[in-house]
Amino acid sequence: MKQAEKPRCGKTYLVNTEGTIHQWDAPTITTEQIIELGGWEPSQGVIEIDKHNVERTLQPGEVIELKPGHGFAKKVKFKRG
Repeated sequence: MKQAEKPRCGKTYLVNTEGTIHQWDAPTITTEQIIELGGWEPSQGVIEIDKHNVERTLQPGEVIELKPGHGFAKKVKFKRG
C-alpha cells in the first residue's frame, strides 16, 4: 500500500481513524486518504463522526476540510462504513 500523499501547509492536523491518531499536514483530506490511513478496504467505506457524535457516510472522492487539532479538544473521527 502506498503512503497517502499530502501537501504540506505548516500546520499539523489530527485525524482519528477508529481510535488511532494520525498527524496530517494539510487542511483537507479525501475519503481515499482516510481509508489508506485507517488501513481498511475501500469497499468498507468511511463514516465521519463529528464532535457531537453525528455520523455521516462519506462519498468516494469527497474532500473533507480539517480544523487544527489540539490535544485537549474533541476531534472529528472516522470509521469504516
